[in-house]
Amino acid sequence: MARPRTPLLSRERIVGAALALVDAEGLEALSTRRLATELSVSGPSLYNHFATKDELLDAVVDSVMGEVDLAMFAPGSVPGAAPGSAPGAADWRTALRDWARSYRAALAAHPHIVPVLAQGPGRRPNALRLADAVYGCLVEAGWPRGQATRIGALMRYFITGSALGSFAAGFPEDAQLYAAGYPHLGEAHRLAEHRRTVDEGAFETGLEALLDGLALRFERTERTERTERTERTEQA
Repeated sequence: MARPRTPLLSRERIVGAALALVDAEGLEALSTRRLATELSVSGPSLYNHFATKDELLDAVVDSVMGEVDLAMFAPGSVPGAAPGSAPGAADWRTALRDWARSYRAALAAHPHIVPVLAQGPGRRPNALRLADAVYGCLVEAGWPRGQATRIGALMRYFITGSALGSFAAGFPEDAQLYAAGYPHLGEAHRLAEHRRTVDEGAFETGLEALLDGLALRFERTERTERTERTERTEQA
C-alpha cells in the first residue's frame, strides 16, 4: 500500500480539532480520548505531537492569541506617524484601542478559552508577542516602564473580564421578577433581548473611559518629567 502524501496528523490539525471541540462543548470536553475519536485516530498517536494534555491546551490557547491583530504596533502603522517611526511615539491611544477591539473579538469568538488566557502568557509564543508589542508601544510613547507594565495588566484585566460572560444575559426575561421590590429594574427583562448591543456598548464605553483616564495620567507624567528636567538644569 502506498504511503499517503501527507501525514495523517499534524500539530495544526490537532490544534484545530481541539479548538473546535472546546468552542462547541467547553474545556471539560477536551481529552485525548475524545480528541482521538474526533480525528479518527488512536489516542497514542496524539502523543507524537503533544507530550501532555497541558501542552496541547497551551497550543490551543496560543492559536487563539494568534488571531489577535498586532499590525497597529508595526512601524508607521498609525496615521500621521513619521515613516518608520514606532506607533507608540505617534498615538499610543489609537494603537491600544484598535488592539483591544481585536483582542476582545478573538476572545468573544472562543469564550471557553478565556479562563485559561486569564492566567497569563506562560510560554506561549503568540501571547508573549502580544505582551511584547503592547509594552513596547507604551514605553516608546514615553510611559515609564513601571507604569507601562501596570497598564498592560490593566488592559488584560479589562478585556478578559469583558469576555468572561454577558452582563445582559444575566438578567432573566421575567418582568414579574423585577416588579416585586426592584423599582429601578423595571426594564431589566429586556436586556437579554438586546444582549449584543448592551455588551458591546458596555465594552466600548469602558474602553473609552479607560483610555481617557490614561491620557490624563500621561499628561501628568509628562508635566512631572518636564518639571524635574527643568529643576535639574537650574541646579546644574
